[in-house]
Amino acid sequence: MIGRITGRLAEKNPPQILVDVNGVGYELEVPMSTFYGLPATGQAVSLSTHLAVREDGHFLYGFATEDERTAFRQLLKVAGIGARTALAVLSGLSVADLAQAIALQESGRLVKIPGIGKKTAERLLLELRDKLAKALPAVAGSVAASLPGDDRSDIMNALLALGYNEKEALGATKALPEGVSVSDGIRQALKGLSKA
Repeated sequence: MIGRITGRLAEKNPPQILVDVNGVGYELEVPMSTFYGLPATGQAVSLSTHLAVREDGHFLYGFATEDERTAFRQLLKVAGIGARTALAVLSGLSVADLAQAIALQESGRLVKIPGIGKKTAERLLLELRDKLAKALPAVAGSVAASLPGDDRSDIMNALLALGYNEKEALGATKALPEGVSVSDGIRQALKGLSKA
């Protein structure tokens, strides 16, 4: 298994790059988030990698961070998601944005990614709900800190069920005072949303 590549960046042809390691050129496919952070051609580069061995060849994928590689591997575990789709997801959303979209069950953010339809987005939300948080505890912790508490998530879910979108529901729950009960919170949030 090839876990890391360190060498000289020889070519950049999005989404593919060529890294020269002591005279051996390794072709890697990278998400655009990694591609935009690459140094200039000829400069030293070090990437975490994922090697996929299939009937039609060996494919190497490169990532700027360990979190990106972990998210990529979790995406591959979802039924019907291949490497190209996983790269597209990581090109369209940062790992933190992906974790937040999954935590908030925001299929709308996933559908905006080319190649992700409504059914695929719903499958991703369902299958990654618990797995991504376990695989990326640091990212999940920072996402959880930005989300409302238990009562607030109940209030937010009630607003979503009433037809408000995620942004409206999140804004309304953040405006609520600390320690508000679910029923009072829903009432106050609806009052605030009706004024907006």
